[in-house]
Amino acid sequence: MTTLRTWRWIKAGSLFLIAVLMGAVAVYDGAVAQKPDGPAGAGAGDKQAGQASGQASDGVEGWVAEIEKTFIRSEDCKQCHDRHYEEWKGMREQTPDLKTFGRVDAALLHGTSLESPVFKTVFGLWMQTKPTAEQQTKCLSCHVPATTVYPQHAGKIAEQVLNGKVTVEGIGCASCHLIHAIEPNGGPPPTFKIKPGSTLYGPYSDPEENLVHTAEQSDLYRGANFCASCHFDKVKDVTKRDLPGEILQGTICQDCHMEPSTGSSTSKRGSLTRQIGRHWFRGVVIPGTLLKNRNLQAEWMPRVDIEATKSANSVAGTALVRVGSLPHSFPDGDPVLKQFLLTITVKDAQGNVLTTEEKRFGLPYEQILRGPIPDPFIKGGTTRKVPFSHTWQGAAVPASVEAVLTYQLIPEPSPALRDQYLATLPSEDERKRAGNIIDEYIQPRVLTYRVKTL
Repeated sequence: MTTLRTWRWIKAGSLFLIAVLMGAVAVYDGAVAQKPDGPAGAGAGDKQAGQASGQASDGVEGWVAEIEKTFIRSEDCKQCHDRHYEEWKGMREQTPDLKTFGRVDAALLHGTSLESPVFKTVFGLWMQTKPTAEQQTKCLSCHVPATTVYPQHAGKIAEQVLNGKVTVEGIGCASCHLIHAIEPNGGPPPTFKIKPGSTLYGPYSDPEENLVHTAEQSDLYRGANFCASCHFDKVKDVTKRDLPGEILQGTICQDCHMEPSTGSSTSKRGSLTRQIGRHWFRGVVIPGTLLKNRNLQAEWMPRVDIEATKSANSVAGTALVRVGSLPHSFPDGDPVLKQFLLTITVKDAQGNVLTTEEKRFGLPYEQILRGPIPDPFIKGGTTRKVPFSHTWQGAAVPASVEAVLTYQLIPEPSPALRDQYLATLPSEDERKRAGNIIDEYIQPRVLTYRVKTL
């Protein structure tokens, strides 16, 4: 009797255990198609509905999954290249400015090319000017190199940026390491050429074999023309592999902007023989380069000279703006947005202002990418001549002319454009944050000045 009762309990327990396991399998089968925070228990019908509405089977939107088949996410690269990943993402040596804006020394980190609230704000202002789909793609081509392979998705990427919910990656590991060629004759930017496939390119002649991807050497990664394919206003000739001139002869962008050291580009320990570069691309990551080269210190910033003649009630002349002999333009890495302001002021012997004029150089939002991109106001190794002529009423005698050169990181939007963009934001907090970003980035920053006694 006892044996029979025990058998019945074992049988019932086994049936219960089987039912629990079958239920767990059913739940797992439905849950794998969801995002981590998605509802459990979704079945095959939900999978099909998600895919039909543009969702991939892993919960990623179908068009994003299509891009990621070619441009593998940098999080996947992190498994072997953790240090480079953390530098690229700004997870090492963060400053308060970087934490707030994704900005270091007025330069956006590549890893924040889409996520930065600065980019969202500037892009949002520009989008209020109604750029065409082609112009939007041209704008995004450097911030999201994947748009050069998938231009049909540029509109969706723009929408994600404006919504502040970016799931696609901007400038990631694959964006740079799938570049296999540069347009040899320059031409409209960007000049890089991406080769979709499983091969990633880099500077090493003997890349380590691995089971993840094939690797191949490309001389581009030791050339200034690689960086100039997007930062095209920084050098006089985007087709040159190095910077000419007596001071920087043979120098490339990577020498200063990817702090050099020895080690391993992977997580492999004990490899200390390779030359590697940091992947955070700051403005000037090794100030020692400036400190040990006095000629470089003297030449790297713009300067102004003044030629002027006076008469009874007028002063006329030319402001000469130049960047020494360096083939490198300053400041900031952005080739489109910068605004330069040259303020000419005439004063009498007591320092009273007789007349003043501000000359602005740079495109307003309404003209950006609506035609050829103009040369920057000042270009390394060249001189920009800016004429001026001032008159005034009265018997005051001019004693000096003052020229002050400043720059703004972004164009100052008109009040109407500013209000129009801020009205698109859903909350007062977001409008306040965007307004603060605009005010911060339109602040004039002094580059140099000159006073000439008449």
